[in-house]
Amino acid sequence: MALASRRATSLMAVAALAAVFLAGPAVAAGKTGQVAVFWGRNKDEGTLREACDSGLYTMVIMSFLNVYGHGKYNLDLSGHPIAGIGDDIKHCQFIGVPVSLSIGGFGTGYSLPSNRSALEFFDYLWNAYFGGSKAGVYRPFGDAWLDGVDLFLEHGTPADRYDVLALELAKHNIRGGPGKPLHLTATPRCTFPPSSYLGRAVATGIFERIHIRIYDDDNCEAYWHLAWDKWTAAYPATRFYVGLTASEMTHGWVHPKNIYYDVAPSTQKADNYGGFMIWDRYYDKQSNYSSIVKYYA
Repeated sequence: MALASRRATSLMAVAALAAVFLAGPAVAAGKTGQVAVFWGRNKDEGTLREACDSGLYTMVIMSFLNVYGHGKYNLDLSGHPIAGIGDDIKHCQFIGVPVSLSIGGFGTGYSLPSNRSALEFFDYLWNAYFGGSKAGVYRPFGDAWLDGVDLFLEHGTPADRYDVLALELAKHNIRGGPGKPLHLTATPRCTFPPSSYLGRAVATGIFERIHIRIYDDDNCEAYWHLAWDKWTAAYPATRFYVGLTASEMTHGWVHPKNIYYDVAPSTQKADNYGGFMIWDRYYDKQSNYSSIVKYYA
């Protein structure tokens, strides 16, 4: 019991400390100009460097690392050649566009069913994509360090320990030196409350941003405003981004006119409003959606 108590105290201390670095106080209501985009879901979307050079985005999220949790790992970038991405990452970072890695996705090959699996996954992430190096762990992007981890979890069970993963990332929250925090984010559907496995993670208070997808969710089509208010009230230290689809063919697409008259003014009332998240670079390149709505962010 004493050991368990000390462990619980230690985790709370880590969460409290990490909140200072990763979340920060919510102080800005109104426009922020922040626009994040998902990249990696279609080879025809162009390179990562092109996405960063477009001037449309303030952060790019690579997707997905879609197999993990049982000692096997797979990075699916939809046919993009891995060679050269490391240099693209460095280029994006040099021009001020951080690049994160999204874990999960739409497949079924991932889970973190125990504390041990969560810690093993952290060890892999740290050594393959961030500041670590370990014999036998392949670094697909060479010596490039990514800027953060995003949780895009379409399935899970109450046993999944994403909270353990998040807390371990928080212990190593300096990406490359002073002033370079590791961005910890999540991209859930807008239904509130979140699933238990995600809810336990975001309840740690150490998530910098949450991107609320108001598209592709029948439960939120008419009530996303209410869900948004619940999310932002429940986690006041976290910045919230409105998740939008750039494809008119996707359920829940919002016309730019309605972004201007409804979505932007409604969401920007929250003190912890953060900006927009766009799904995804391929659709955005086809529709030029961000070139319009970025002015409302």
